[in-house]
Amino acid sequence: MAEQIEISKTRGLLSIVDAIIDPVLGILDDLGATILLLVRAIIWLVRPPFRVAQLLVAIEFIGAGSLFITALVGMFTGMAFTVSTILGFRQFSAEGMVGGVVALALARELAPVLTGVVVTARAGSTMASELGNMRVTEQIDAITTMGVSPIQYLVVPRILATTLVLPLLALAFGIAGMFGCWLVAVVWQAIDPGVFFDRVQTFVKFADIRMLFLKSALFGVIVSTISCKQGFFASGGARGVGEATARAVVVSIVAIFAADYVTTTLMTEI
Repeated sequence: MAEQIEISKTRGLLSIVDAIIDPVLGILDDLGATILLLVRAIIWLVRPPFRVAQLLVAIEFIGAGSLFITALVGMFTGMAFTVSTILGFRQFSAEGMVGGVVALALARELAPVLTGVVVTARAGSTMASELGNMRVTEQIDAITTMGVSPIQYLVVPRILATTLVLPLLALAFGIAGMFGCWLVAVVWQAIDPGVFFDRVQTFVKFADIRMLFLKSALFGVIVSTISCKQGFFASGGARGVGEATARAVVVSIVAIFAADYVTTTLMTEI
């Protein structure tokens, strides 16, 4: 009887350990497969033939297709952030500082992060679903049979296009956000435009613009690699493609915020 109780306790302990370890192993396996896909994509990036047509199609879809929604989100983000900032600064009669503060926040944090989220929701999900459908319908296997590398033909153009385009979209996000800030602060709240633009020029430095571009390029690599990985290795028919697309969006957004904290810490002197 005592042995049976001991065996049941051991089994219960093992089940608890498995419940803890299995998700961790799954995350590490997923991370390893994503990094491996990125390494293979970098290797194929410098090997001919170069898929220029595929790259241009990806740039058009990710860049031009996401420009309007990125600018729209940027404008409303700038407007909302300006309202909250003015409310806080008004307690110290420092409303004139709002332009510089909003510009700094957009350049260092809001523009790259929210642009990455927008591109994830629009382009990243589409990349995952496209590659997932190609996987479950055996189109990727057919490309391999024809002697063409699916990594070079399908993955490399998407990763490269996202990396190149996302910094430009983040810049458009920042410009639209500053337009929204100007609209609320200068037009609606009657803040002096000279003071507004002077504070922007005083607060925002070249290092902040550099951070915007570097962060955005990094987020482009993260979003595109995760989305391509989830779609490229999808399985289980239509349901599996849907689950892969959902995972691509969720994992990409979490990775963006985690990478944002790391890059901000490394690039900021406190």
